[in-house]
Amino acid sequence: MSKRFRRGLVVGKFAPLHRGHELLIGRALDECDEVIVISYQSPEFPGYPAEVRERWLAARFPQTTRLVLTEERLRAITGPGGPRRIPPNDGDPVEDRRFCGYLCQQVLGVTVDAVFTSEEYGDPFAAELTRYFRQTQPDAPEVRHVLVDRARERLPVSGTLLRADPHRHRRYLSAEVYASFVRRVCLLGGESTGKSTLAMTLARELGTEWVPEYGREIWMEKGGVLDFEDMEHIGRTQIRDEEEAAGRAERWIICDTSPLTTLFYSHQIFGRAAPALEQMAERAYDLTVLCVPDFAFVQDGTRHGGDFRHQQHAWYLRELESRGIPFLHATGSLDERVAQVGAAMESIDAIRGASPLPGVQAPGRAGS
Repeated sequence: MSKRFRRGLVVGKFAPLHRGHELLIGRALDECDEVIVISYQSPEFPGYPAEVRERWLAARFPQTTRLVLTEERLRAITGPGGPRRIPPNDGDPVEDRRFCGYLCQQVLGVTVDAVFTSEEYGDPFAAELTRYFRQTQPDAPEVRHVLVDRARERLPVSGTLLRADPHRHRRYLSAEVYASFVRRVCLLGGESTGKSTLAMTLARELGTEWVPEYGREIWMEKGGVLDFEDMEHIGRTQIRDEEEAAGRAERWIICDTSPLTTLFYSHQIFGRAAPALEQMAERAYDLTVLCVPDFAFVQDGTRHGGDFRHQQHAWYLRELESRGIPFLHATGSLDERVAQVGAAMESIDAIRGASPLPGVQAPGRAGS
């Protein structure tokens, strides 16, 4: 069955990408053979860089053609006589519309026959695109405007509302987008230092998710005999599990280990590590906690022993310090450790507010 339009256009800041935007893009996909999504802002809203918006769009709408711009990217793709700057957010609307026409026709090499918006400005936007395209392509089709949910009856949401408090209004964010607002706590420590108990307790207290140590699962599954290739797989799976859990979390997610631990065991068992695992070990977290071995060692049948625990703790100390990673020592009883980590989390929340996390990495960069 043929669709109503050949090619549709959706333009937005997507800071953040919310379900209202998704309704718009979904409508375009329903009615067009091809859909182009363009995103830019000048100045950019703090905490919503192009790479984050680009990742959201790719995750939610991989079937679209996407162009997410910065000033630097614009200068790299424009030819002689092309625009050298992104139109300001509150600038001349005609300049803005012609800029979109340029991006379609001169950068992407296409015209569109429909533009989808939730605003009344969509009619003059479509008319200006038609004029722009026909300057050099007289037979370009007339651009039609498709107005979607102008009254915000289906989805009463706005970027301003979500920027103010994405957690309160998370129902308007897909899991892939909300995950970017979730802060990560990484618990590190030698064997039998209470990491898992602390992770479960913190998650229960906060009403959020915790991510078990995948390396321990596969260790048990394979009877303690791992192959070198298993180490990279463990790192990738740990990160994948973190990202999936983050979309279900509430403000914070507790990670019972990180790829840094897998790096330790790779060197310990095999004397080397895959370059991909070395890169994963650089994954950033909002709060790194090192659990101190200040209580009796407990042997559960899978652990190396008390001396190994202290060796591992010393390795973590060296690695965290050499990498310049700030960390919190968790000491004492479980209640004391919960209080120490909780206080650090409150301090981070107070300082950073609700902005997306600078430490959140694209899966490809982190190795998932």
